[in-house]
Amino acid sequence: MRKWLLACCTACLAVVATNALAADDKDAVDNFFDKLGTFSASVAGTTDYTFRGISQTSQGAAVQGSFGWSKDFTVGKQKVGAYASAWGSNLNFKDGDQADLEIDYSGGLTTTVSGLKLDAFAVGYTYPDARSSLNYDYVEAAFGADYDFGIVDVGGQFYWSPDFFGGIGDAYYVSGVVNVPLPFKLTASGHVGYSTFTKASATDYADWSLSLTRNILGFDLSIAYVDTNLSTSDCGNTHNCDARGVFTIAKSF
Repeated sequence: MRKWLLACCTACLAVVATNALAADDKDAVDNFFDKLGTFSASVAGTTDYTFRGISQTSQGAAVQGSFGWSKDFTVGKQKVGAYASAWGSNLNFKDGDQADLEIDYSGGLTTTVSGLKLDAFAVGYTYPDARSSLNYDYVEAAFGADYDFGIVDVGGQFYWSPDFFGGIGDAYYVSGVVNVPLPFKLTASGHVGYSTFTKASATDYADWSLSLTRNILGFDLSIAYVDTNLSTSDCGNTHNCDARGVFTIAKSF
C-alpha cells in the first residue's frame, strides 16, 4: 500500500513539475514577444481603391493587405509609441500595365499630450512593376494631430513630398477628419483634403468624402461617398475623379 501511495505521489509531483515548466516556458515566450512589441495585420476588399479622391484602379475593385509592428516606450516621463508597417494593393492606371501593384512602407512616432494625440511619420510609396523612368515612386513626411472629445473625434494631417508621383516636384497635402459615434454601433466620418503642387502643370484640387462604418462579426464594413473638384480634363479625360460610392470590408488581426 505504501509503495502504491509513493508511486502516486511521485506521478503527481512529475505532472505538477511538468505543468510548471510548461507554464514557465509559455511565460518566457510571452515575455520574449512582449519585448519585441505588438504585431498586427489586416486584409480588405474594396469596390474602388481611392487615394485623395482619385481612383487608383480606374473605378475597379481592389484587394489590400497590411502588416504592422508597434512598441511603446518611455522617454523621461513621456510615453511614446514607435510603429512601422507595410501595405499593398492592386492598381489599374491604364498605363499599359506599367503599374499593377502598389506597396507602401511607413514608420513613425506617436505620443499623447493632455489628451491631444500627436503623430510624426514618413511614408514611402513604391510601384514595383513600373519603369523607373516614370518616376512613380516617391516619399512623404507627415505630421498629424487628433483629439477625442467623446461625442466627436477631430483630427488633421499635413503631408509634404519633395518629389511627388510622376516626378512633378514639391507637393503638399492637408486634410481634416471628423468621426462621430452614432446609435446601432455606427460611426459617421467626414473628410476634406486639399492638394497643392509647385509645378505649374499640376492642378491644385480639393477632395472630400462622407462615410458610415460598422463592425459586424469582427469585420469592418463601410460605405462612402467620395468626390473632388477636378474636371474630366483635369483627370486625364477619365472619370476617376468623379463622385462615386465605395464599399469596403476589412478584417484586422
